[in-house]
Amino acid sequence: MNQPSSDRIRAHAIISGRVQGVGYRASTWDMAQLLKLSGWVRNLRDGRVEAVFEGTQAQIDEMLRWCHQGPPAAQVTAVDVNYETPEGLQGFEVISSVRW
Repeated sequence: MNQPSSDRIRAHAIISGRVQGVGYRASTWDMAQLLKLSGWVRNLRDGRVEAVFEGTQAQIDEMLRWCHQGPPAAQVTAVDVNYETPEGLQGFEVISSVRW
């Protein structure tokens, strides 16, 4: 029997620091695939990165731990997280356009 979908949570993260031009979005996609998370990641106009992750508490916790470090060239100064109601996203997407 499948687990109920109520075990899924959604984290909306804003990552600050040197996180653009260092492969942060591509590395986030890699880690999301490894952890089997759904959601998306994109650059913001102000130099931060925005991401949404949907999965279990354990998956989300691991992803957020990774976000605090990011890829080797990144210098993360803050990760601000809000928890929201999951939307049932499928797959993980890198959004290439900058949010204005």
